Amino acid sequence: MGEARMAGRRAARRLEIGVRLYELPLLFGLVVLWMMLWQEVSPLSAVSGFVVAFFVMRLFYLPPVALAGRFNAWWALRYLGYFFWHLARASWEVAWLAVRPGPPPATSIIAVRLTTRSDFILTMVGLTNSLIPGSLVAEVDRFESTLYLHVLNTPTQRELTKMRREVRTIERLLVYAVGSKAEMQAVNARRTA
Repeated sequence: MGEARMAGRRAARRLEIGVRLYELPLLFGLVVLWMMLWQEVSPLSAVSGFVVAFFVMRLFYLPPVALAGRFNAWWALRYLGYFFWHLARASWEVAWLAVRPGPPPATSIIAVRLTTRSDFILTMVGLTNSLIPGSLVAEVDRFESTLYLHVLNTPTQRELTKMRREVRTIERLLVYAVGSKAEMQAVNARRTA
């Protein structure tokens, strides 16, 4: 019994010390980032990047992010189109707010509860909203799946409702692109309710 326990501990330790399969994309991304920072693509920069990435991954452990394992290219393109359209439109709106005469625009902090429980989609929705000018994620409640956004130019309830609808549209597009079938059903149920 003691021998089996020791063998199990050794196997667990080897697994803990080594790079796990789900960490490979992170390892690859960190090596590419390392080579971009050094502005050099060479065997030496790749090896040194691997060493640095390995130690960073061991030192700053991140829990694994569960992905749905599906990708829909059509919905991903729709998401990108939505994102770039709103990026351009919001840039013009914020530029106009900066130079127009009159008082500064009203701002608000709003809470938007998402349907999804996926950390990946929650993060992507938050990043998308932060990249579009006029809104910024102020807080994330991961356990309640709620984003708290600081929103520019919200003098009435109509603008607040519009912003909540835009956040849920981004969530829906991302769920359709990379979410699970259960998340798709939940988003559809919320949309029809």
